[in-house]
Amino acid sequence: MIINTEDMQKHFQSHSRTKELSGNHTAKVHSVGWSCDGRLLASGSFDKTVSVFLMERDRLTREATYRGHTDSVDQLCWHPFHPELFVTASGDKTIRIWDARANKTITTINTKGENINICWSPDGHTIAVGNKEDLVTFVDARSQRIKTEEQFKFEVNEISWNNKNDLFFLTNGHGCINVLR
Repeated sequence: MIINTEDMQKHFQSHSRTKELSGNHTAKVHSVGWSCDGRLLASGSFDKTVSVFLMERDRLTREATYRGHTDSVDQLCWHPFHPELFVTASGDKTIRIWDARANKTITTINTKGENINICWSPDGHTIAVGNKEDLVTFVDARSQRIKTEEQFKFEVNEISWNNKNDLFFLTNGHGCINVLR
């Protein structure tokens, strides 16, 4: 099936409503993500904060603003089955695990570089974080300790697991997808 982008634009223009949530950050937003239960939406920003919103009856209301990073929040990711937990990757060379129920950081984990991407494994046991130097760090989410690090000799742009949790994917600056077991 071939999708015509003009047809898609017409469809969205005629069938959707848009609403801008402004004033939540003081600088550009780098990341956005929904909790696994679809009730909470979080956004991470260059202003070093995360805003969390609650979805109720087709309406988003701000729940909290999270502060603690000393550089931009470049990406965030929610826990795959605990809708109150999310993790952030920051240029301040840390990742933080947050509890949306308590509105606070559970832990801060120091890494070796400016972090730009992050993902939680489907089983919830491991967090992978990539930095600007193409180092991917794997963190045990339960013990909150670094398990291993993998340095790549190519530009790592994005990281992700498959749903079975047995394959790890990296996109690179050469236009390829690398698959690790």
